[in-house]
Amino acid sequence: MYRLPVSVIMLTLNVDYHLAEAIKNIKPWSSGIFILDSCSTDRTVDIALQHGVNIAQRRFTNFGDQWNFALEHFPVTTPWTMKLDPDERVTPKLMEEIGQAIQCPDSASGYDVPIRAWFMGKPLRPSIRVTRLWRTGQCKFSDVIVNEHMVIHGKIGHLKNFIEHHDSPDLTHWMDKQNRYTTMEAIMKTKRHDLPIPPKLFGNKLERRMFFKKHFNRIPFRYIIYWIYLMMIRGAWRDGVAGTHWTRLRVEVLRMIELKAQEMLRTGRIPEVPRAPYGDFDPRVLSSDLQQSVMLSAQWEKNG
Repeated sequence: MYRLPVSVIMLTLNVDYHLAEAIKNIKPWSSGIFILDSCSTDRTVDIALQHGVNIAQRRFTNFGDQWNFALEHFPVTTPWTMKLDPDERVTPKLMEEIGQAIQCPDSASGYDVPIRAWFMGKPLRPSIRVTRLWRTGQCKFSDVIVNEHMVIHGKIGHLKNFIEHHDSPDLTHWMDKQNRYTTMEAIMKTKRHDLPIPPKLFGNKLERRMFFKKHFNRIPFRYIIYWIYLMMIRGAWRDGVAGTHWTRLRVEVLRMIELKAQEMLRTGRIPEVPRAPYGDFDPRVLSSDLQQSVMLSAQWEKNG
């Protein structure tokens, strides 16, 4: 297997149940792995160091800001950069397709990839397209609390092979995560934060998604319509019991965002942005050359 001129960046916080497999998936074909960890309390740092991965730490602020910090301060020297989450796996076919795409003379500035979710141990047919690969230096993330999006300057190409998204190890973890994420979304809605991408009904696919997200709570029978969309149009019915349960829970996620936002508006109490449990900086990371370089770079930027 040959290495691609691609560096992979990941954000981590207490993901030792996924990280080793993620690194094993990436290492054979990438030219470097960079991890920005938010002070994990489990074995995340141990696993990264055992596998010789570049790791630095920074306390979590929000997803958009954390990603922009990584892009600005990690010393990525490859011509291409890729975003992956610890629970995602690049398939061999996608790796080959990436190699072919970035070697073309007229290659795009970035590429989106279909993400196929696994739920209850089974891959689901519904998938979403997300930009994950870009020319180094040509990407910035929307500065939002959660569900950040990339802003790429230039043409976006489309890859056809999947990233496999294995998400949470069990439903308890999945529900805990969705509870935090729905609170973040409700805070954004209550404070009337701008959406990551300007919504347009007749814009591109992402702009249309933002339009429906902005106006979703005005649509009559919206939860029934969304259930039909996922089950029938996106094809979750073909995934049997797992697809049926996944659809019901995805509908409930939207309902929870709306209910939490209503509660915040009625009571006037907006909570702090929820944080997953985190610890302190790891001395092994603090003393590393990468951490020192990142800290100096960030301090220099802060001082202007």
